[in-house]
Amino acid sequence: MKKIERAENLVQSHLELFQCPVCHHRYLNLTGNSLVCEKGHTIDFNRHGYLHFLNTQGTTEYDRAMFISRRKLLSAGLFKPIIERVNQFLPATPQTVLDVGTGEGTPLAQLASLRKDRDFYVGFDISKPGITLATQLDTKAFFCIADLRQLPFVDQSFDTVLELFSPSDYREFNRVLKENGLLIKVIPNADYLLELRHLLYGNKDQHYHYDNSKVLELFKKHYPDAHVIRVRYQFDLPKELITDMVKMTPMSWGKNVQQLTDDELAKLHSITVDVSLLVGRK
Repeated sequence: MKKIERAENLVQSHLELFQCPVCHHRYLNLTGNSLVCEKGHTIDFNRHGYLHFLNTQGTTEYDRAMFISRRKLLSAGLFKPIIERVNQFLPATPQTVLDVGTGEGTPLAQLASLRKDRDFYVGFDISKPGITLATQLDTKAFFCIADLRQLPFVDQSFDTVLELFSPSDYREFNRVLKENGLLIKVIPNADYLLELRHLLYGNKDQHYHYDNSKVLELFKKHYPDAHVIRVRYQFDLPKELITDMVKMTPMSWGKNVQQLTDDELAKLHSITVDVSLLVGRK
């Protein structure tokens, strides 16, 4: 089955979840390669098998090369323990899951694999290169380009909203979450990628240290009964992926970033992954 056919079948079987970003009415049907809403607005599937819900091209600083480097690290297991911990919070019953800022899609695909594809997964991002790569994954998840502030989904359409290292819009999250729906937000802690950060920046630079207290405080403001679960481990870096480790993170974009020599890169035998899972309910 072609990618576009697979994507159309997924959306057709869950058409009740989607709404038009122009008028906010539901989509009525899929005619040819086009979704048609109650007011007659249409949106077409492209040849890669995704829907583009933005009026813009969907470009960010995250380019294809960065996403390819990220896929290499994630496929090697960089975030696998995080995904395994996320899975422990999801009920065994079939779920509708929305992945915010899905990037190139590997974490969502890994979650789907752990859960034996029993759920319906939607991953969205603003980045066209990321979503184009995501559609190449061997997974039943559906991917689209969409705006975090104006989600193209109807009210109370998802059991779970998942967000790894992405911005938040809690008003929109609560709108699309079902009653008692689950929000899982993954944020970096102070030691996240510590070895790389200390190679790239001097100890007087703001990037040398990281403080997540403001993000945590805002989450607890919206979800006072939230649970905070720390996940911390060492990931052994394969020698052939050291350069990709640097390329995959915006940490290497800072104003005062140091250009690393081969000898300095060779010091990256392992990397610390230190995150918190913020788990709240609507």
